This record gives sequence, C-alpha cells and structure tokens, in this order.
Amino acid sequence: MPIVQHEFTSKIVEILNSHFPNQGVTVLNSSELLQYLNIKTKAANRGSKSRAGFANHYAIYVLVEDYLNNEFHIRGGYDDYQGAQFVTLFRRQRELPFGNKLQNHALNHRLNEEFKKYFPTISYVPVIRDATTNRYWINENLIKISVGGNQINIAEAVKNIIDAYVQARRESFSDFMIYCQQMIDIQQQEPQRALEFIRGLLRPNIDARVFEIVSYAILKEYYGDQKIYWGWSPDELNVEYLILYKTGRTNANDGGIDFVMKPLGRFFQVTETIDAGKYFLDIDKVQRYPITFVVKTEQTTEEILDKVEEQAAARYSIKAIVRRYMESIEEVVNIPELMDRFNSVLQQGKGGAVIEEIVLQSRVEFNVEAEEQDVLIYGDTVDDD
Repeated sequence: MPIVQHEFTSKIVEILNSHFPNQGVTVLNSSELLQYLNIKTKAANRGSKSRAGFANHYAIYVLVEDYLNNEFHIRGGYDDYQGAQFVTLFRRQRELPFGNKLQNHALNHRLNEEFKKYFPTISYVPVIRDATTNRYWINENLIKISVGGNQINIAEAVKNIIDAYVQARRESFSDFMIYCQQMIDIQQQEPQRALEFIRGLLRPNIDARVFEIVSYAILKEYYGDQKIYWGWSPDELNVEYLILYKTGRTNANDGGIDFVMKPLGRFFQVTETIDAGKYFLDIDKVQRYPITFVVKTEQTTEEILDKVEEQAAARYSIKAIVRRYMESIEEVVNIPELMDRFNSVLQQGKGGAVIEEIVLQSRVEFNVEAEEQDVLIYGDTVDDD
C-alpha cells in the first residue's frame, strides 16, 4: 500500500536514519509494522482527524520493550522465549503517559484486527498470544526485515518512534492546556478571544475527544440556566435546574451514552459521522429511547436528517421501521448550533465557566494530574531519542 504522508512521517524517517544511516525511507517502505505506526501517528499533527488514542501503540511498545530488555535483538533465541506475562505487560501499559485507563483489548485482539485491516495480504500479525498460559510475544517476523539483501532488526527504532510520538502528543496537549488556562484569565476582558478559542475547537477535523469535551462544556452551561417545575400535584411543585452529566470516558467505545440530563432524562450521543447504522445502533442500545445526537459537522440539521433517512430507507425496505428509528432522534446539534449556544452562554457571562470545564474534563481525560505526580518522569526514559 502507498505510504501515508503526514507531518510526523518526516520524524519517523529521521529516527530510522539515526539507526540505519541514509536508509530511513527504504526501511519504512520495507516494513509493514513501521507503515502501520506511520498511519497510527497521524494524530501527532495538531488538528488531525485521527484520534490520539494510545492503546495499539502501547501494545506494540510493551512487547517490543520486553524484547529489548531481554536483549533478544542482540543475542537471539526469541523463538525459545516463554513469553511475557499479561499482568506485567498490562501494568507497564498503565505506567505510560495517558495509559492509566487502558484496557486489555489491544493486546488481546484489537491491534491484530486493525493491522489485518490495513495489511490484509500479510500472513503475520503483531501480537502472538498463548491463551492457555496467558503469555505474549511480538511477532519477530515483523521486527526482523530484509533491506537491500541484509536482515536488520527494527525493535529499537520502533520503540523510539512511539516514544517520539507520545512526546509530540504531550507537548501538543500541554500547549492546549496552557492556552486554556490563559483564556480563563483573559476571557472577562476579551470575550471575543474566548469566542474564537472555542470556535477553533469546534472544527470538523478537531480531535474527537476534544470535540466531545468542548460540546459537553458548552451544553452543560447552556442548559444550566434552564429550570423546570414538576410535582405530584399542581399545588406542590418542585423547581429544578437542568443538569447535564457526563456518563463515561470520552470516545471510549464502551457502548454507553455520552451525556444524560437530569431531571428530564434526555440522552445525548456525540458522533463524528452521518451514518444511519451508527445512529440506529445507539438507538437500539436504549431500546429506541429518544436520543439527541451531537454531530461533528457543519452540515445543516436538515441535511443530516435527510442523509440518515436516505441511508435508512436503503437499508430497510419497511417504511414503518424507518419511521420508528427516525422518531427516536430527538434532536440533532451540529457545530453551528453549538456555536449559537456558546454565544448564548457568553451573553450570560459564563464563557469562563465553559473554559474551566474544558480544562477540568481535559485533565481527567488525559490523566494530567497523574502525569504531574509521577516520580519517574517519562521524559527521562527517552533520552536516546
């Protein structure tokens, strides 16, 4: 497959050249594993559509690190190795930056499945697993490659590439957090700058997690001033303000609903796509309970609904089924609508609260507190880069 070119590709070639002088491009072209990492590091570029997830990177990383720690790249004999214990690999993943909430899916199947998606004709997958003993190996066929008739071992280069990618993401996110803090300080004096800051975070190509966080921060404040009256009789009414709750990890792919509103019980789902299958899957999760979709697009609400209905009609030939699904879409909130609601929040003098919420949720999502408290600073482990 053709090599994907993006901002971080040049860094990958630079690292490869440091290990294999003047052969960086050739080595990259000769290795499916390196090409896969090239695809997976697209998110190092700020504003990339790629999500900055680390699960598959770290599955490769901990296995390669185990391979290097045991010096198999020097002394050989990996085919006699009893394999790394899952608990050791899993613990190591969670020690790495942004890794404290990672699950076992990448090691067990997701990395291999995604790798096969990109390289369907390759007979090797990165992770070899013995389910009986719960031992794991990196596939050495992807670590030892032939370049110009010579066999080379790319294990150290792979580790350094992932180190460099993580560092790039850390720096990018650090800049983002610093800017958020600055905007908290200046938003009272320069509300227009706050508006432009949020506008910059509501682009169709923004990181999916940032979009979800920003959407939540805006909608939480937007609904927070609205109240309802309810009670068991007209003479005894309760007054409650609407509260929006974030129900799980951002873009966690955990089958849950993203936001829930109390006391109305409204469900909100954040999505990047206009895909009837995805929408209807979310609707089926909650037995066709009405859902509001927050969509990372500048297309109009009418265009979104028309596309979903068109896809649904093509998928289901029964109009009644299509109608029941469409009736379960309570509301569609696109980027322009989010901006309108943010303008409303600004007029109420709550721009600072939105930015503070973005900072809070970002720190939780990206584990900033744990990063700052680590005794072993990750940057100290990548001096070789």
